Amino acid sequence: MSEEQQQADNRKRPTTDEFRAFVAQDWAPRSGERPSLTEAAQRAAERRATVSAAHEGERLVVPAGGLKVRSNDCDYVFRPHSAFAHLTGLGADREPDAVLVMEPLGGPDEQAGHEASLYFRPLAPRDSEEFFGDARYGEFWVGARPSIEDIEAELGLVGRHVDQLEDAVGKDAGQVTVRLVRDADRDLAARLDTVRGQAGADTETLAEADAALAHDLSHLRMIKDDWELDQMQQAVDATRVGFEAVIRELPGLPERGRGERWVEGTFGLHARHQGNGVGYDSICASGDHANTLHWIKNDGEVKDGDLILLDAGVELDSLFTADITRTLPVSGTFSPTQREVHEAVAAAQAAGIAAVKPGNKFSDVHAAAIRVVAEHLHAWGLLPEGVSVEDTLDTEHGQYHRRWMVHGTSHHLGIDVHDCALATREEYMDAELQPGMVLTVEPGIYFKADDLKVPERFRGIGVRLEDDVVVTEDGCRNLSGDWPHTADEVEAWIAEVQGR
Repeated sequence: MSEEQQQADNRKRPTTDEFRAFVAQDWAPRSGERPSLTEAAQRAAERRATVSAAHEGERLVVPAGGLKVRSNDCDYVFRPHSAFAHLTGLGADREPDAVLVMEPLGGPDEQAGHEASLYFRPLAPRDSEEFFGDARYGEFWVGARPSIEDIEAELGLVGRHVDQLEDAVGKDAGQVTVRLVRDADRDLAARLDTVRGQAGADTETLAEADAALAHDLSHLRMIKDDWELDQMQQAVDATRVGFEAVIRELPGLPERGRGERWVEGTFGLHARHQGNGVGYDSICASGDHANTLHWIKNDGEVKDGDLILLDAGVELDSLFTADITRTLPVSGTFSPTQREVHEAVAAAQAAGIAAVKPGNKFSDVHAAAIRVVAEHLHAWGLLPEGVSVEDTLDTEHGQYHRRWMVHGTSHHLGIDVHDCALATREEYMDAELQPGMVLTVEPGIYFKADDLKVPERFRGIGVRLEDDVVVTEDGCRNLSGDWPHTADEVEAWIAEVQGR
């Protein structure tokens, strides 16, 4: 909340001593039952051990982040930073302002590991001002938070009050390397920079030291364990529920007005019911809007005869998300030209998925899919005269095909929809695929309505097809492999879901 808002303070609050005494009385005792240690927390402890081994003797600080004002005194729904969720097991909208601190137990050469502590804002007593008077954190307003004992039971680490954080981080900061995930909470980062500087740390090198930790925690998510893969499968399965709910709504969309919003709301309803919500802003793009790659306005009409491109995914409470795209004929049947474009994309996707196997590079997936796209564009006569498929695939002098597919075919997927984003090019694009990696495979072909380089029959058609794929020991497993892929399968799917 801004300083100006705090100064205005125009809320009417009860402040009499009599009220304070009255509101603190006659509450039933709180339940003494503690939560159980979650599997998410157990897996997080294993990840912390990996991080500990890589940063012996260093103090590691991983904030969840704080609340962000949406408007005036209303906040956005909180989502913890991905590195924080990955290393604590806390997902959903849990514990704004919390900070994980991994404190070295020995000197840099002692290989003694770390003690993990969660500094957070615990449940306030009922005789406190916060209990009834704090609209941002108070129990009357936003519900009860866990106690320190609850957090310790649920997460299997030490719980501490967040008011102790700055002293803990600054302690011996001139002698101990203190690394911080800066982008999780930039205001906190600025305060902790001051604390570290006052304790003797070299302030000119703080950002560089911190960047190394952020990179390591991002790269740590590149290989998923069996529990994480199960979370990914659950997210994909939940996403299908949302897609099929949209399919049931297709016949009525042309009469509704702003049908894209109806699609967004329908999917969002089921995402919120099946999991934590959507993993990213859903793309619900009808007609020519499908040719805008990140169309999230979703304010358009849906017309009979249109295709609607739905790119959406359910995020579970653990924050693992699916990322699926299907392009659906609103009428239930593709036109001949729509079918032609869809089948070209389906063939490109099949080639991309076939390239997902150990030993291949991440970039090989795109190379396989884009070759098929280029072959179809060449067969349709859309490449410049005299330009062959090999010519356009030339990265130095070609690339004409990118007019109709400008994006890459794949990205890593996990807690972030574009996961492992801080990995280097050598660790990402140029890296060999390894078992446990989860990738999207999502080629598309996009013919904008005003593109005069394509025949009129193609204009306004945009198609993308996307699945979530796990690299296995001998190839890959498509988490959405039982979804329809070809035009015939999509039409049969729509008919089945609609009961026709």
